Amino acid sequence: MVDLPGMKLLVPRHIGDDRGYFAETFRADLFVEYCGDFAFVQDNESRSARSGTVRGLHFQSEPHAQGKLVRCTAGALFDVAVDIRSGSPTFGQWAGETLTPENGKQLWVPPGFAHGFCSLEPDTVICYKVTGYYSAECDKGLRWDDPAIGIVWPDAADPETLSPKDRGQPLLADLPEYFAWAV
Repeated sequence: MVDLPGMKLLVPRHIGDDRGYFAETFRADLFVEYCGDFAFVQDNESRSARSGTVRGLHFQSEPHAQGKLVRCTAGALFDVAVDIRSGSPTFGQWAGETLTPENGKQLWVPPGFAHGFCSLEPDTVICYKVTGYYSAECDKGLRWDDPAIGIVWPDAADPETLSPKDRGQPLLADLPEYFAWAV
């Protein structure tokens, strides 16, 4: 359930028959109307071979902050975002959603949120559009299991799958102020 200001759950309509379905997974005009005027500059994809693979929580700081429009094209994943906008009424709160090719759900994670996910099936593929190019110097993160945030990860979540980078991410309390709440 998405209830953090700025985040949106999009569910494109699937038109189907016994052969399968057709869906418009992105339309710029509808996206601007529903989420705001953001331009996407890059598409990313990652595959998690094992069920329970945890990736994140990631974000990019200014001047290369990224918004992400996330969807699952194979398998299933539990997608999470954490509000890290200083002064936000929902600072440190999280929202999560299960994304699958069958449910077609997409999560809009605007700049100012840390993002991560857990694969729920082997060979899960996540695809996401971003509003800023990758920048190594602006690549930041937040600890996936910070007790102050209290993300309720699926039982499948396996800490052994974390990358060395993700194992060393800071707690929210130790995170510098990268984003400020703007009304």
